[in-house]
Amino acid sequence: MRGRRKASAGPLPQRDGIDAVRVRLPEDPEGRWGCVGEYLVARFGGAIGAGRVAAMLDAGRFVGADGGAVRGGEPYAAGLSLWFHRDFAAEEPVPFPIGIVYRDAHLVVADKPHFLATTPRGRHVTETAVARLRRELGVPALQPAHRLDRLTAGLVLFVVRPEERGAYQTLFRDRLVSKEYEAVAPYDPGVALPRIVRSRIVKERGVLAAREEPGEANSESRVELVEARGGLGRYRLVPATGRTHQLRVHMNALGVPILHDPLYPVVELEAEGAVEAEGAVEDFSRPLQLLARRLEFTDPVSGEPRRFVSGLRLSAWPEG
Repeated sequence: MRGRRKASAGPLPQRDGIDAVRVRLPEDPEGRWGCVGEYLVARFGGAIGAGRVAAMLDAGRFVGADGGAVRGGEPYAAGLSLWFHRDFAAEEPVPFPIGIVYRDAHLVVADKPHFLATTPRGRHVTETAVARLRRELGVPALQPAHRLDRLTAGLVLFVVRPEERGAYQTLFRDRLVSKEYEAVAPYDPGVALPRIVRSRIVKERGVLAAREEPGEANSESRVELVEARGGLGRYRLVPATGRTHQLRVHMNALGVPILHDPLYPVVELEAEGAVEAEGAVEDFSRPLQLLARRLEFTDPVSGEPRRFVSGLRLSAWPEG
């Protein structure tokens, strides 16, 4: 069932760290819907079935602004807002904790583990960083200022006060945040480093992997080799732009794809979307060896310089 994604301060409290869905009844100049139930069946019946919509109405699962149940037979009224909670499918728990690097009245900086999505998407809803942190910290208004790929571990900045979220999001939008990643990948002495990699990256909706194509570059990454041993290298990656899968695409283009990457160079069955499509069990023993290691910026609220460093380490490069 799809509703509005935007969080709303409605009458229903969060459930498992997830906001209720808000539905606003649209204008109906043609008079297609005589009652609320007819509209809800038209909107959601194709996804969950008319019988399920009717059962939710009978159970009082749709409520108005006053928190009272809205019944299906009530007359249709354009502009009326309803709230309800979706049914959450069972999710495989991600068996790793979320570390807290920093917390104050404005910010929470978390160390997100591999395999945990930042925000709800697809089959990952309650097993996401934002839902978990809301529950664990007791901060229902918590929202991310940016996103980190589900398979990537490391620093994610969350905002405590909704009215301040835009200021922090603007930092990321305007590239005012200095970001540094760490990766483990094959070592190839023939690849001259450090170097700046620029290319045009295209990511199509519904296609798992992004691709490079000819044309004006829309992505830029600096790649440095920190050290090498045993046929592997530890790399420092500094993106100047933020295209989807950018660092993974650029490392693959250099001929040193990041270790345990299920998409580059070849899409594996256990890849992010393929797991969902095939119902495969996730292999938590082979995390993508990519870590968002450092965030640095000037705080738009306090004006203070901020610098945060992840406490996580990549498992393929143990301390030695």
